Amino acid sequence: MLSSKARAALRKEAHHLAVTVHVGHQGVTDAVRQSLEDAMRTRELVKIQFSRNDDVSVKDAANDLARAMVADVVQVIGRTATLYRELPELENGER
Repeated sequence: MLSSKARAALRKEAHHLAVTVHVGHQGVTDAVRQSLEDAMRTRELVKIQFSRNDDVSVKDAANDLARAMVADVVQVIGRTATLYRELPELENGER
């Protein structure tokens, strides 16, 4: 669980990141989970864009993905969510 101070720092860091994973009309599929897992192996912060036609709320989908990836939801803004998972092998500044 992230502290509010750590979450604020991660939000600031994530502001300039590009979206890495896109969730299409079919929702969170195995392919989406695999893409997210691949992205989180190399980055601590990953932005996810959800399609407009998704029936589930973005917040719920982000929380489900975070649980599946053993990650934390940093923020959800509109249809974009940012997840964080610490990578011990990365040195500071290499996110």
